[in-house]
This record gives sequence, structure tokens and C-alpha cells, in this order.
Amino acid sequence: MILKGIKVRIYPNQNQQNKIRANFGYTRFVWNQMLNMMITRYENNPEAKFLSVFTLNNLLPALKLEYPWLKDAESTSLQVVNHDLIEAYKKFFKEHQGFPKFKSSKCPKQSYQSKAVNHNIFVIDNRHLKLPKLGVLRFKSGKKITGKIKNVTIRLSSTNKFYAILLVDAEISELPKTNNSVGIDMGVADLMITSDEAKYPTIRFDKILARKKHYWEKRLVRRRLQAEKEIAWDKHNQVVDQETFLTLKTIKKLK
Repeated sequence: MILKGIKVRIYPNQNQQNKIRANFGYTRFVWNQMLNMMITRYENNPEAKFLSVFTLNNLLPALKLEYPWLKDAESTSLQVVNHDLIEAYKKFFKEHQGFPKFKSSKCPKQSYQSKAVNHNIFVIDNRHLKLPKLGVLRFKSGKKITGKIKNVTIRLSSTNKFYAILLVDAEISELPKTNNSVGIDMGVADLMITSDEAKYPTIRFDKILARKKHYWEKRLVRRRLQAEKEIAWDKHNQVVDQETFLTLKTIKKLK
């Protein structure tokens, strides 16, 4: 058994989208609060004992009392935040990676993770799955989701699309052993050529997409120019209409 991530596109309704976006804010707020607390604690007492995930989780009820709207958050996602923060500190101390940073709502990619507990995450059929706090969502996947679900990460891409990454226990079937070895030569004209003379061509998606991009950019420019003309003509008509109205009003007074 190995852990495998399966990424699926999800289609939440408006109410579910609002809940997802709100939970992005809840997890970001808890991260910033906990990080600020740990920084302040170290500044006040550099000899203070390093806090554990368990200790941070015990602080969540007090934080919810201070900020009652945090009770609307998906509870396990806040625990994941504490775990990730402690892991970030460990990497900073042991692997000399960057110090944990405060998170901003301006980041184009937003995400949060929920743990699978008490059967709160499960696949209903090949089109629907149930997630904590969100209920039933429609999803689309080219792969069948099998195995025990460990957690799910809800992600909003920079193109405003929602995805769910399911971490599952998966069984990997062993391929038959042929006792043969194959050499692989990576190239530019061809993606790779194997020692048994099999060629895998490089598909230039950039050229195909560049033509489509050029086509839509031309249409966009035309539409923008047309819109500018229509707006200018509308403003012109407004001026003419006002002048005409004033003229008629003046003539009526003169009569």
C-alpha cells in the first residue's frame, strides 16, 4: 500500500463556494495568529520551550471564544494549520529553510486541508463526493477513486477553478519482470528515443496555443474598440439630448 494523490475538478454551488472561500480565510487567520503568538513568545522569552502541535491545538477553543466566527470553520483544517506551522519551524531549524511567513489574502492560489475522521469524507458515486462542512459536491475525474481516503485538500487555482486533491491508500500491482534493460535518450526534436529505436515525439503545445491566443487577442481588441465607440457615441447622444431638451424648453418659454 502506498499513498497516492488524486486531483479532481469540483463544481461547488454558490453557497458551497462561499463556505470554501470563508474557510480559506479562517485557516489563514489561524496561521497568522499562531505564528504571531510564537514570534512574540520567543521575543519575550528566548529560552521558552518550543511548542508542539498538541499544545497549539489546545489553544484553538480559546481562540474560538475570542473570535466566535471561527466556529464556522472546518475544525480539522485548523488542526492541519497548526501541524503545518510546526513542520515549517522544524524545516527552518533543521534544514535551514526560510522562516515561516505570514499569509496574505492576495495570493492567487488558496487552499486548505481537511482530515478524514469518522467517515466525514467519502465518494458517493463516480460524479459526487461528500466533504466536511460542504456536503455533497459534483466532481469530474478521469480516474476511479478507490482506497481509503486519508485527507482532502481543497484548492482554488489562479484561473478561479476549484479542485480537490484526495490522498488515498492505493494498491500498486507489480508489473511482470522481463529482465531487459532499455536506454533512454532525451532530446529536443523528439521527447525521447529508446535503445530499441522507439521514438516519442515532442508535441509543441505552445505553437498550437499561441495561434489560439492570437485569435482571441484579435477578437478582444476588436470588441474593446467597438465598446469604446459605443460608449463614446452614447455619451455624445446624452449631450445632444440635453441640448435638444434645453432648446425645446427655451422655445416653449418664449411662446
